Amino acid sequence: MNRRQPASVAYFTFESLDDFGELTHAITTRHGGVSQGRYASLNLTTGTGDEPQAVRENLDRVCATLGLRRGDVVSPNQRHTANVRRIEAMDRGQVYTGYDVFITDQPGVPLLLRYADCTPILIYDPCRGAIGVVHSGWRGTVQAAARAAVETLAHEYGSRPADMIAGIGPCIGPCCYEVGEDVIAAVRATFARPDDLLPAGSNGRRRFDLWAANHRWLSEAGVRRIELAGLCTVCRNDEFYSYRAEQGRTGHFGALMMLRKQMTESGKED
Repeated sequence: MNRRQPASVAYFTFESLDDFGELTHAITTRHGGVSQGRYASLNLTTGTGDEPQAVRENLDRVCATLGLRRGDVVSPNQRHTANVRRIEAMDRGQVYTGYDVFITDQPGVPLLLRYADCTPILIYDPCRGAIGVVHSGWRGTVQAAARAAVETLAHEYGSRPADMIAGIGPCIGPCCYEVGEDVIAAVRATFARPDDLLPAGSNGRRRFDLWAANHRWLSEAGVRRIELAGLCTVCRNDEFYSYRAEQGRTGHFGALMMLRKQMTESGKED
């Protein structure tokens, strides 16, 4: 990934997506906002108790940095599901409850999902001009949210998984994600070779490798180009909000993605 800070707002982009001029994308950090205390400083959610006015200013700053219109942003109230919603141009500015995956082929519709240890996944099909943004914690991962995104892009827009480019962003890494029996049981019930995804730490306790699990879903779905950030939000709590590192008293960073241009049926920019 590439870290960028053109002004006060710092964010990351995927190298594999940077060359597509028709695409805007970013994984925000915790730097460049106005929130105070445990939310300092670029918190993008009011859901954990931050001042709404501060969050609005933070969102305004992010949108100004990326060249997006704040009033066009579409976001969900996430519920740790694999539910996918297709977003249309008329959905600009809306908030939808119960979805953890958004997809669209409409230009000028910014998608924003929020994170604090869960996995951000960005998917782009440059042939069909379609995008998807995924929020995948352990529940979303065992429900195959990443696979659902790929399959729904294929169903709705005729996208071929082999044409897609995916980026797995910063989340809690296998170095830090120690889990209990409920998670271990869910992983073992879901995945073949589950122990590959449940490495033991130095204390013998199992850890869940969200990076590898989501990479597996994407790969098995037919996606060939997958970029892994390899950034742990606990280890890099200086850059990202982390629910575990901050014991739940924290803000959220965001993953944003928007198409700037419409694609024609021939796959060329309009």
